[in-house]
Amino acid sequence: MTRAFDEMNGGGSGAIRDSYKTLAAWLENAPPDLLQARSRQAELFFRRMGVTFAVYGDEESNERLIPFDVVPRIIGADEWGGLEKGLKQRVTAINAFLKDIYGPQDCIRAGIVPADLILTNPHYRPEMQGRRPPGDVWCHIAGVDLVRTGEDGFYVLEDNVRTPSGVSYMLENREMMMRLFPDLFAEHAVRPVEIYTDMLLRSLQASAPSGAGEDPTIVVLTPGPFNSAYYEHSFLADKLGVELVEGGDLFVNDDTVYMRTTEGPKRVDVIYRRIDDDFIDPLTFMP
Repeated sequence: MTRAFDEMNGGGSGAIRDSYKTLAAWLENAPPDLLQARSRQAELFFRRMGVTFAVYGDEESNERLIPFDVVPRIIGADEWGGLEKGLKQRVTAINAFLKDIYGPQDCIRAGIVPADLILTNPHYRPEMQGRRPPGDVWCHIAGVDLVRTGEDGFYVLEDNVRTPSGVSYMLENREMMMRLFPDLFAEHAVRPVEIYTDMLLRSLQASAPSGAGEDPTIVVLTPGPFNSAYYEHSFLADKLGVELVEGGDLFVNDDTVYMRTTEGPKRVDVIYRRIDDDFIDPLTFMP
C-alpha cells in the first residue's frame, strides 16, 4: 500500500524536517482559531477581487475561488537548487526534441522514438514541419507539474509547454500569505516570486524580430472573458504593461501583424498567445 509523503514529518518517524522546524514551532504557539480566521479573510479577499477560474461542464458553479492553503509548503534552498537544475535540463531537452521532430527527425530515423508515436499523435502539427521559430526556441514558457514521492524524490506528472496557466494564482497566493502572516516571512528567508512578470517580459522582448527596436510591441492574445483562465490573461497583461487582445483586434497585412487601436493600426512584434493550437488560424487548423 502506497502512503503519501508527510511534508512536515518526513517518513513518519515523528521528527520534524529541518525546513519545517520554524513553521512547526509557530503553528504550535498559534491560537486555535487563527488559521480558520485567516482562511476566511483570504476567501473574502479573493472573492472581492474576482480571483477565480471557470470550470467547464460544471453547471452548478461556473466560477470557483482559487485553492488557498494557509499552511505553506516549504522547499529548502539546497533542495530547490537540485530541482531547478533538473527542470532547466528538462525544458532544454523538450525544446531540442521539438526542434528535431519538426526538423530532421533524427530521433525517428535512429529508431529512438517510434514514428507512429509522433506522426499519429493528435497534437503533432504537420503544418509546422520544416519551419523554424525565432532563435529556435519552441517552448518559451513551461508549466511542469511535480509531485513529491519521498524525502529526496520528485516525479513529473505533466509537462505543459503549450499554453500553461496558473502562475497568476501563485503570485496572488504569495501576496495573500505576506498579508496574512508577515511574522512568518520575517522568520524565513523566502525567495521572491513577484519578479516572475519581469522575467516573462524579458523573455517576450527577447523573442521580438530584429527590426523591432529596443521597445517591441507585445500583446497577450486571449480567447475572451469566457475562457477558464481569463482572469490570468488580464492579470498578466496588466502586470506586463501590455495590451490584452482578442483575435478580432488583430489583422495581417503584407505578412505583418497589426493591432487595431483608436489611433489606427499599430504593428505587433510579439504575441503571447493563450489560445490552443486548434483555434489559432481557421484557414489552417479548426475552421
